[in-house]
Amino acid sequence: MVPRRSTPGVRTGIPTDLADQAVARIENRARLTDHGDQELRATVLDLAEVALAALSPSAGLRRSVALDGKDLIAGGRSYDLSAVDRLVLLGAGKASAELATAVERLLGPRLDGGVLVVPPAAAEKPLSRLTVVPGEHPVPGPASVAGARALLEQAGRLGERDLAICVFTGGSSALASLPPPGITNTDKARLHRLLLSSGMSVVEINTVRKHVSLIKGGRLARAIAPARILNLTVSDVVGDPLDCITDPTVQDTSTVTDALSVLSEWEMLDRVPESVRDYLVTCAEATSPDLGDADIHTILLARGEDGSDAVLKAAQARGFTGVRLGGSLEGEAATAGRVLATLARESRVTGSPWPRGTVVVACGGESTVNLGPDADELFGRGGPSQEAAVGAALALDGVLGIVALFADTDGSDGGTAIAGGLVDSSTAGRAGELGLSLRKGLVDHATTALLEACGDAVLTGTTRTNANDLIIIGVS
Repeated sequence: MVPRRSTPGVRTGIPTDLADQAVARIENRARLTDHGDQELRATVLDLAEVALAALSPSAGLRRSVALDGKDLIAGGRSYDLSAVDRLVLLGAGKASAELATAVERLLGPRLDGGVLVVPPAAAEKPLSRLTVVPGEHPVPGPASVAGARALLEQAGRLGERDLAICVFTGGSSALASLPPPGITNTDKARLHRLLLSSGMSVVEINTVRKHVSLIKGGRLARAIAPARILNLTVSDVVGDPLDCITDPTVQDTSTVTDALSVLSEWEMLDRVPESVRDYLVTCAEATSPDLGDADIHTILLARGEDGSDAVLKAAQARGFTGVRLGGSLEGEAATAGRVLATLARESRVTGSPWPRGTVVVACGGESTVNLGPDADELFGRGGPSQEAAVGAALALDGVLGIVALFADTDGSDGGTAIAGGLVDSSTAGRAGELGLSLRKGLVDHATTALLEACGDAVLTGTTRTNANDLIIIGVS
């Protein structure tokens, strides 16, 4: 079957059940489709927008939560709101603003207030019943501390007849951050920066962060109790471990020993601030609290698979064969990009492992980058999705009929202003014409400027969702 092709700059083929949600999320579409394989580039961008629409937290809320008279029905559980003294919302994260807006719209005057800590751009849109606090991300700062304190203060006012709806999503670890006594804000920021640039998985990173915090690892849930907790969240972690997704408000499954083991395995015990190391070794407070007596109910409103499902449906409607890679891809970013592009190149030539006319999709996985000992200097010059895109561009040099998109679904890859990259056979050549080297960009971990110069940096702005990495590869 020959896939139907789209016109550059025109979004077509979006499934009707997603049409109301699909919005123009690719801000620089015209630039991305004015070179290379323009038609296939447009198609891949169309599919990326379909994925982002399907990952909308508010859409997930509509599927899973409803108000039936005085009863709030959430994931099969019913809460009698007439028996609730105070109903509040607490949250932090990159997808939390949209979730909070949807909750406020659903509950209206039944909502008695709350606190939400979000990126500065999301904080510009006020909510009528909530206190919205801007925090720093991806490295915490003074505003992050203020946000965490506000959350704990609100939690401490709750009693056993109250209900806390908690909307913690990816990014909350930096946005709402409160170091324990003896650890300065500077040391906490230094720890975050080292962990994020180490090449660790997000599970390993959170294993450490949960034990160097006064709010993470279930500590906020302990402060909320005996009030009940209803967690509404979006998964941004492979395997959907709740104590990495909404860890302030669920039972922590890791231990201080686990945190020290992670640092030891990655040879970072001597690199983290001394105050952090001493706290983990000597302070009993580093152990996460037991929440066995807490009433906690958690609903995952959106996962990477939702994005993949939507892309497959839209691709097949256009006449493409759809191939799902799953949502558990992990590993070093540039290598992952190069391997996937090599498989696509082989498919274009031989029809194997994928036939021509295929769209390959993965959503929810997590590629990583190890910046090494120069992390402080290199941080913020690129990101995992960007390095995966540049790695793919090296493998696609001169190979027609393949376009690959690698992007972070929150719109900010590696803390930069771009979501990722869209590359094809022409990317390496354009870089060369500009006197730039893709390989040097990877070695220097300076991929943002490289992709921008080539016209292949993907700009989405804040997407208001977060399900980790999105990969879409079109093979015509």
